[in-house]
Amino acid sequence: MLEAHTVAEVRDAEAPLLASLPSGGLMQRAVSGLVSHAVRRVDRVYGARIVVLAGSGDNGGDALWAGARLAARGARVHALAPGRTHPEGTAALLAAGGRLHRTGPVDPPAPEGMGAAAAADLLDSADLVLDGLLGIGGRGELREPYARLTTLAPARRTVAVDVPSGVDADTGAVAEGAVRAAGTVTFGTYKRGLLVGPGAVHAGRVELVDIGLTLPEPDLRALQDVDVARLLPVPVAADSKYSRGVLGLVGGSDRYPGAAVLAVGGALRGGAGYLRVVAEAGAADYVRRAHPESVLTVIEAGDAEAMLGVGRVQAWAIGPGLVPDEATRRLVDALLEQTESGLLVDAGALDALASAVAARPAVLRDRAGAVVLTPHEGEFIRLTGTALGWDQAGTSERLRADRLGTVRQAARDLGAVVLLKGNRTIIAAPGGEALVNLTGTPWLGTAGSGDVLTGLAGSLLAAGLPAPYAAAVGAFLHGRAGERGPVPLAAADLPALLPGVVEDLLASVEG
Repeated sequence: MLEAHTVAEVRDAEAPLLASLPSGGLMQRAVSGLVSHAVRRVDRVYGARIVVLAGSGDNGGDALWAGARLAARGARVHALAPGRTHPEGTAALLAAGGRLHRTGPVDPPAPEGMGAAAAADLLDSADLVLDGLLGIGGRGELREPYARLTTLAPARRTVAVDVPSGVDADTGAVAEGAVRAAGTVTFGTYKRGLLVGPGAVHAGRVELVDIGLTLPEPDLRALQDVDVARLLPVPVAADSKYSRGVLGLVGGSDRYPGAAVLAVGGALRGGAGYLRVVAEAGAADYVRRAHPESVLTVIEAGDAEAMLGVGRVQAWAIGPGLVPDEATRRLVDALLEQTESGLLVDAGALDALASAVAARPAVLRDRAGAVVLTPHEGEFIRLTGTALGWDQAGTSERLRADRLGTVRQAARDLGAVVLLKGNRTIIAAPGGEALVNLTGTPWLGTAGSGDVLTGLAGSLLAAGLPAPYAAAVGAFLHGRAGERGPVPLAAADLPALLPGVVEDLLASVEG
């Protein structure tokens, strides 16, 4: 698995190496990785135009030393420095034939300085820009003269050193004017802010350079292909449709009949061997025509007794296409109070669940079976407002400031696994375990996409995956299917794409 750590954990892990290695030894490990990445970025080093944005800290030192090595190989390297620079890195750059230009603090510049227009021209003509202005200790608003340079860095040709300047390495919060990079070379471990929140967008493609840190258990994980392949429920010779897991899926209504069809499509590709679909008559007709292999029970709106009478299931999924009304509330209450199997709640059922938690705060913790909640951001804000009494405007701001921390607290306070959908979907368990999903495409932001995910993750839950991993594997497969889809992508495209995704993942670990 890909692992991420906090800034404090990185600092603690660096300390013994800094004490034991020769002066600058740890920095040179980082520089070697940065130079290798830079060389792959440019067509040829000799004659390449490279600009280093050099801050005063070790991050700037990494960039200056990398610039020095590239200059020694024939690159034309200019460093722009809004303030003090790393002494040894600066000396190395100048000795290798690079040039240093001061850009601050105000115009007109000092005689050896460079004004904003000239700096912009230099950056605009660069083949590669190394952003070493601010490191993992950067927090909050970007101040002048740094802010002037961050806005000038060309995104498609900029590589951030450890973390893009203006991105909070712990939270992924982004200051106005933060560097937007095509890629980031990070050292020792992934930083949380490179994987979650808007920071992930500003980081671009992230490459990890091992510098020999000994780190504690990670603060955040992300599944990779091999992890998902090993977690996928694969039937063996002795299995039957019942032993592979039975999912009870409750969804669809006269207003949203297609949501049940999409959810069933996802559920049939999630590994469970048997699917019991509970739907109102109109939605049931749609499901019957689209998916004849599903076993249908037609109920009147809110008929909890009929829903529970479908037979034994290993997990329930409820919500796609349901209207958030009293009838849905009766169904949700019955599942909470009268079943002990795993439960996934989405869409129209989330408001009903929130009301149930508000009335009985321990209702999710008291269940024998795990509960997974899969809101998008608007649903998350309403859910936590009703269930936990959080201020809705304040929750929106908290998500912008620390998306991971906010989802973690919600999972802990609710006593449920929370999957918050988004550009980087976050899955948090009540005990603090957290995963982030790295697959997907913006084209998945389309109506009905979440319904497919509900069926898929619910099926994985019924097939026996622990709740956090049923959610995380579901999000991974859903995102990978989206990556393979046509453009524009429709939610109905996703179920047919999932078998190819699963087949390729399983093939990758065969033998």
